[in-house]
Amino acid sequence: MSTLTLTLIQANLKWEDKHANLNLFTEKIRAIDEPTEIILLPEMFSTGFSMEAEKLAETMDGPSVAWMKKESADNRVIITGSLIIKEGNKFFNRLLWVLPNGQVGYYDKRHLFSYAGENGPFSPGNKRLIASVKGWKLNLQICYDLRFPVWARQHLTENKSEYDALIYLANWPERRSFAWKTLLCARAIENQCYCIGVNRVGMDGKGINHNGDSMVIGPLGEVLYYCSKEEDLYTIRLEKNELEETRVKFPFLNDADPFLIVSSPDHPNE
Repeated sequence: MSTLTLTLIQANLKWEDKHANLNLFTEKIRAIDEPTEIILLPEMFSTGFSMEAEKLAETMDGPSVAWMKKESADNRVIITGSLIIKEGNKFFNRLLWVLPNGQVGYYDKRHLFSYAGENGPFSPGNKRLIASVKGWKLNLQICYDLRFPVWARQHLTENKSEYDALIYLANWPERRSFAWKTLLCARAIENQCYCIGVNRVGMDGKGINHNGDSMVIGPLGEVLYYCSKEEDLYTIRLEKNELEETRVKFPFLNDADPFLIVSSPDHPNE
């Protein structure tokens, strides 16, 4: 179909308090007062950006995953957000893509934020997730991935774009908000797609402040939505026709450098 409706939830997360955060998002989802098809939550929405993986992790049968499934089914919407997940003896910052029928897709964060020690307890992912909804293709990524354009780069097949929107779920700090806003616009322009960034607000348990700055950017870099410093609940409808018209009028991707992502044996190709 030609339109896709998404709701961004920019919230002040409670530090390492799953129960409080799940209650917070339950209330915010109930407050959505217009039809929507996808609900976007921030990175590590149930805990904040904590490195206490051993203490906070849960399995794919855990309470936060169960909550996502219930909210998705009850509200008949897709819900996506990232959680601390344990699988075997490894921990992942895992984005979950939860459908109302109970099916779950996932993406494990590829680029771990070593500056904050995320590469200590967590293992990196090695495969992208591009989800399909109503004929739309959505490339789902997490926070620090935003700094690495190759991981988001469009791959054209028979002159057709690989995806229509990039989505970043984040806990991006206020002190680097200029980079956040600039890179979101850059990813939209260079990939000729919608680019959506959902961030948190408020101070975390490490004393790091977050401005939010959640945004929706059009394929020419135009800002369609922006909110800073406060909690917000915003629903937006994306237009496929406008995206396709932009790509036809400005066929820049046809001139892009052809390349493949080449990885080490520990990080095999997508």
